[in-house]
Amino acid sequence: MENSNISSKKLSRKQLITLGSMLFGLFFGAGNLIFPIHLGQISGGNWAPAAIGFLLSAVCLPLLAILAISMTRSDSMYHLARPVGKGFALFFLICTHASLGLLIASPRTATVSFEIGIIPFISKGQETIALFIYSAIFFAITYALSRNQSKMASYVGKLLNPLLLILLIVVFATAFIIKGDGATLGKIGAMNAGGANMINGFLQGYNTMDALAGLGFGVTIVTALGFFGITGTSERSKDVAKIGSIAMGIEAIIYALLIALGAISTTFTKTTENGAPAFSAIMNHYTGIIGTSILAAMAIIACLTTSIGLVTSFSQDLGKRFPKIGFHKFLIFTCVGGFGIANFGLTRIVELSTPILSLLYPFAIGLIFLGIMHPFIGKSKIIYTSTISLTAIPAILDAIHSMPPYIANLGFFKAINTFATNYIPWYSIGMDFVPFMAIGLIAGFIIAKLAGEKATETTAELN
Repeated sequence: MENSNISSKKLSRKQLITLGSMLFGLFFGAGNLIFPIHLGQISGGNWAPAAIGFLLSAVCLPLLAILAISMTRSDSMYHLARPVGKGFALFFLICTHASLGLLIASPRTATVSFEIGIIPFISKGQETIALFIYSAIFFAITYALSRNQSKMASYVGKLLNPLLLILLIVVFATAFIIKGDGATLGKIGAMNAGGANMINGFLQGYNTMDALAGLGFGVTIVTALGFFGITGTSERSKDVAKIGSIAMGIEAIIYALLIALGAISTTFTKTTENGAPAFSAIMNHYTGIIGTSILAAMAIIACLTTSIGLVTSFSQDLGKRFPKIGFHKFLIFTCVGGFGIANFGLTRIVELSTPILSLLYPFAIGLIFLGIMHPFIGKSKIIYTSTISLTAIPAILDAIHSMPPYIANLGFFKAINTFATNYIPWYSIGMDFVPFMAIGLIAGFIIAKLAGEKATETTAELN
């Protein structure tokens, strides 16, 4: 068992800020810019409760994910899920990293930044070749900045991230101070109550994929702490909490302002299917071509920092799991793979994402809360297995429910959806995993007590 009393160095305030800035940069991509804008548009006068729901899933859950990795002393999300069983842990590791580092999030960073930052400046009909060239350059830069893990804090925390923050400050200052449109929020409340509420905001936060990313970035942060000489378990957990609070605190403020900005935008532009066109309209409204240029730079920088974090955490986790292949080969694989998938375009990538996220998020939330409860339940196999097994039911049902219409409307899947709507609590609002997870946790705790199970404390004891 790891000795939690091993002495280690202490981070200086400057190092904490640098790592906090790095973590914020890893989380905050262009998707984190457009989804809050879209939520603000559809929520209208209900933007404040919708924002609270969004902050719970897009800020609180990722922070808890990082803490869960640290508190359980897990080397990866595989080790966090290991008490459920080797099969499930490998399934969760591969599926989550496939969605983050290869199939969805990583290619999406290239395609979203391309649509926001490049398309407005190219001729119509040139999109395909332009995307090919742009994505090749994008992933080449991602690979170059991800090769040296010890330099990640410098690259992301000291260079790219401050540029993004400066650009965001310019946007908010223009809208809320120079133009003074913050007063418009009251008028919106009187005009339009909006269709979104707190639960809608919570579910919209899934689109950021940050709770899943947090399970991977937690490993990245622990690795970075190792380079700074932080090895003691107790000190590491405290530093992770401080770093996470800095990063997610900044993110929470930005999210709230973006959602408010989206609500304001309904007074001068149409509600769009996603936040990218709306953001372009907002920038054009306030600053014209200058704003469009600022938005282009913002999207590219935000997506690049997130892409670095995604491919690095993918390569770190799978490199540890398959050491014969190693970090650098996995890094090449995910960068080349992300480049290839990005060229299918944003529409097809988004079409894939909804059912995959609906399947993975309940499992991730269950593992995060089990990890946070580590001081009380250790790595109890009974509690972990009971909780995740019951959570699998709504996870599968939600994945079926969120499939593209041409699949969801097939007889078999349509019958399942009808049955679940009629008989599964909270299914219609997308929160059906909550009662299943709670029942699994309580049942597992009771069974473990009756069986006299001795909770294991470390992953090594499970192996």
